Amino acid sequence: MNKRHFFRHALAAAAVVSLSLAAQAQDKVIKIGVTAGPHAQLMDQVKKVAERDGLRLHVIEFSDYVQPNAALVSGDLDANSYQHKPYLDAQIKDRGYKLVSVGNTVNFPIGLYSKKVKRLEDLKSGAKFGIPNDPTNGGRVLLLLQDKGLIKLKAQAGLKATPLDVVDNPRKLRFVELDAAQLARSLDDLDASAINTNFAISAGLNPKTDAIAMERADNPYVNILVTREADKNQPWVAKLVKAYHSDEIRQFIDKEFKGSVMPGF
Repeated sequence: MNKRHFFRHALAAAAVVSLSLAAQAQDKVIKIGVTAGPHAQLMDQVKKVAERDGLRLHVIEFSDYVQPNAALVSGDLDANSYQHKPYLDAQIKDRGYKLVSVGNTVNFPIGLYSKKVKRLEDLKSGAKFGIPNDPTNGGRVLLLLQDKGLIKLKAQAGLKATPLDVVDNPRKLRFVELDAAQLARSLDDLDASAINTNFAISAGLNPKTDAIAMERADNPYVNILVTREADKNQPWVAKLVKAYHSDEIRQFIDKEFKGSVMPGF
């Protein structure tokens, strides 16, 4: 084989490899983790929109807030959609995760629920009040209770307030810290509880009619799409964000959740 023929064969082989790699990239299925309930419902719709743009998604459901980030870091997932930015920031600080937000999704104003009383002011002294046991969502609930006039927190407590930061508790509320996913199932054993909207809906609660109080919509807890830092500029990430931010998904949110879940984009 002379040099000319050799280079022709080499170029042809390189072209085949290039086309093969491009095909593999196109065929890559993106594994995305969500929590059960609204996040899963939404991602099933995003999956349909993304497929029209050549992006294939495999949606994997989780039952808690801890596993989806751990699975993303380990490479078992390519992205996840279930958390807000303050929670991600806390996870990065506490666990050293190299994860980044690549786009906003939806906002779930957190609600307060009870099977014992119809109004917050009806809570008796010493009532058992359930709050999430992760620092970010626990602090979020304490800030809500302060906003509703039930407690007062140290001025410097901030978004990660804990029961130790409560400086005034006239009703002597007893805070019961549980995993966020367990709070809805624990309502029978509590006088009242804060429940994240995605878990409330999964438990058959209607935030619009069943909550005895709701967080304001203008809060810093907009949920986000998250990937590994190394993947943030991958072409599939842009396609995923584009699909989520489509008019079709916005319309689905408005129709399906009727105000209990709001677009954050």
